[in-house]
Amino acid sequence: MKIKLFDIREDEKNFAYSWGKVNNHEIVCVEEHLTLDNVSSLEAFDAISTQQLHKYDDDIYEALNKVGIKQIAGRTAGFDMFNKEEAAKHDIKITNIPAYSPNAIAEFAVCRALELVRNINKIHKRVTNQDFTWDENVIANELRSMTILVIGVGRIGKVSAQLFNGFGAKVIGYDPYDQSCDNVEFFDDLKEAISKADLITLHVPANDETMHMIDEETISYMKNGAYLVNTSRGITVDTKALLKGLNEGKIHSAALDVYEHEFDYFAYDYSNKSIEDEILKDLLSRDDVLISPHIAFYTKTAVQNMVEISLDSALEVINTGKSLNEI
Repeated sequence: MKIKLFDIREDEKNFAYSWGKVNNHEIVCVEEHLTLDNVSSLEAFDAISTQQLHKYDDDIYEALNKVGIKQIAGRTAGFDMFNKEEAAKHDIKITNIPAYSPNAIAEFAVCRALELVRNINKIHKRVTNQDFTWDENVIANELRSMTILVIGVGRIGKVSAQLFNGFGAKVIGYDPYDQSCDNVEFFDDLKEAISKADLITLHVPANDETMHMIDEETISYMKNGAYLVNTSRGITVDTKALLKGLNEGKIHSAALDVYEHEFDYFAYDYSNKSIEDEILKDLLSRDDVLISPHIAFYTKTAVQNMVEISLDSALEVINTGKSLNEI
């Protein structure tokens, strides 16, 4: 079997080639996105894997079908970049990675939470300017005295809850679909849950239900001086509303590993380029916001799992017509 991996990074290649060698399949890796312009290159291939984060052209599914491709193996947990209806119409099976490493993202979320609570960004900026003073602007809280709200208590949310519990924090949760986590007090109403929290961490997928779930209205229910951590998807937070909350002092500080308009910037080197997005520039300039480039998942374990599970799923679809990881 011949499989082509699009959007490949250098750190993925060894795992992909090793999988091909072990399973006796030919692997071809390319850095380019899957587009209508390069679908014709797939006529000699049996399966494909992608990691594109922005939406595909709706015509891509018909084009894939015409060249004999029956599946797309996504190397991410998210699948909002796909049009499931169009894919089904053209007999294209789509798979994702339901759990490549919940610990990777959960640990990063807790790490960022600690940085917010301990004012690391502000301290670092002071020390860089040779200011070694102490005052109320950098005095910290302690996690063990805080109530942490985990929004989305699935695989990642459960690990996050466990880690926050380990610090002695009180952990509460909001999840309409899964309330099976021990040592978490669940709330059925999001606004009520938000009103109880000192720190909120998001672990939800991107869909119509979660679009701007953190907006002016929900922010109004937050405690004054609440902290926000988002390692889920960018669209879950209305960034303009977040900035307003920060400027008015409603939100103490925020850690964003994702941003709703990230696709032109995150994963690219802009060190010698101008950023045109004024909102992103504002976020980057602030000492009450921690920005990271959608990197919470990025551990060796996670990358290996993402590559190998995607290829296993591709193989399942080709051999059986279905996969446990179909979306």
